[in-house]
Amino acid sequence: TPKMLTRKIKLWDINAHITCRLCNGYLIDATTVTECLHTFCRSCLVKYLEENNTCPTCRIVIHQSHPLQYIGHDRTMQDIVYKLVPGLQEAEMKKQREFYHKLGMEVPGDIKGETCSTKQHLESHRNGKCKTDENSNKETSEEKQEEDNDYHRSDEQVSICLECNSSKLRGLKRKWIRCSAQATVLHLKKFIAKKLNLSSFNELDILCNEEILGKDHTLKFVVVTRWRFKKAPLLLHYRPKMDLL
Repeated sequence: TPKMLTRKIKLWDINAHITCRLCNGYLIDATTVTECLHTFCRSCLVKYLEENNTCPTCRIVIHQSHPLQYIGHDRTMQDIVYKLVPGLQEAEMKKQREFYHKLGMEVPGDIKGETCSTKQHLESHRNGKCKTDENSNKETSEEKQEEDNDYHRSDEQVSICLECNSSKLRGLKRKWIRCSAQATVLHLKKFIAKKLNLSSFNELDILCNEEILGKDHTLKFVVVTRWRFKKAPLLLHYRPKMDLL
């Protein structure tokens, strides 16, 4: 029977699989080491790798000189954690909103979007007035279509200056661009390769403060970790890829 096939698992039985070994809290912005697949909070792991080049769990060498290039955001694991731990995602979003308000900074689009959707839901029921199902479905369909065509314009934006620091490549005609903070270094590599007619984006390295950036780093992450308190635009350099020994 269905009752016999149902098995309840207590949260503390799986806590070891969804917590960060560095802070012992539930994973936030889960980030996995590509070499050994151990996962940590991104902020915890980045801080740890400022002084070390090994995995905090198994001590395997991630990379001798650039370990940050060999870690990546684990969206699947983060989704699992948020689904398993009640109220964790809502609490984290609230903390992020409070953090940006405290610094007087604009709240990123993804966090702001969640707040706006809640306000719209409350306004639709103000004074006991509810929309008909037909109108509601029509507006929902139109909103969804508008969101699909948004192309991340409602995201937090980052201004970037792309400079070439190699005589082997030419500079871009338009080196100043503005794009979503959720875009990654890989997106920039593909953009530059397209503009320069390169055969492969893998031929490029992108640097900030003379440090090579990992392809999975978001621009938001780059700004927070390498351009904090500096004025816009974010200055990035590109050059032909160099093999690291």
